[in-house]
Amino acid sequence: MPPNPSGGPGFRPVTWERLTAALADRLAAAPADAWQRVLLDGAPAARPQRLADSLAEALRLRGRPALTVATAGFLRAASLRYEFGRRDPGSYYERRLDTGALWREVITPLDPGGSGRVLPDLWDPERDRATRSPYTSLPPGGVLLLHGAFLLGHWFPADLTVHLALTPPALARATPEDERWTLPAYARYEAEVAPAEAADVVVRVNDPSRPAWSGGL
Repeated sequence: MPPNPSGGPGFRPVTWERLTAALADRLAAAPADAWQRVLLDGAPAARPQRLADSLAEALRLRGRPALTVATAGFLRAASLRYEFGRRDPGSYYERRLDTGALWREVITPLDPGGSGRVLPDLWDPERDRATRSPYTSLPPGGVLLLHGAFLLGHWFPADLTVHLALTPPALARATPEDERWTLPAYARYEAEVAPAEAADVVVRVNDPSRPAWSGGL
């Protein structure tokens, strides 16, 4: 087999189907009377939502209800996100995500003895106002799939963490030109959090058609 350019030392080639099945099998093997929380961490260019959606479907086929929640629905108001300008990498990294709302509305309800009532989104960043979405009740045994950028390093409790990794050159190539001002924020995330070391599973997606993974499953 030719070398996989998406991989590197410790990485094994994998298809998206095999990866999704392995993750779903691990989650479905857990006791069916408790919730599970999964963090799917990655820049938009790594498309974490794609993995979240396919994993949700795989879990449902295994008899486990799943709820996908995007961090994009939990951004701070524009007055806070853009306090230092619309293209400030520091604000993008530090002030974009409403972590307090995620704790309150998504993470804590799935603690042991929690209500199981999760808010799927809170804020519409385009209209800059509350979405007023209704709560969703996730039954015991259900799996929360929280996906988005900069998820690791906030001490969110999780039963499984997956980091979709891009090398800096690959991230730059995959990021639209008008969003490349965000690249210093991702470099800072790598330096301060080291997500590839913090995650349970790392998926290298330099070439989206030829992913490779490392970690214990």
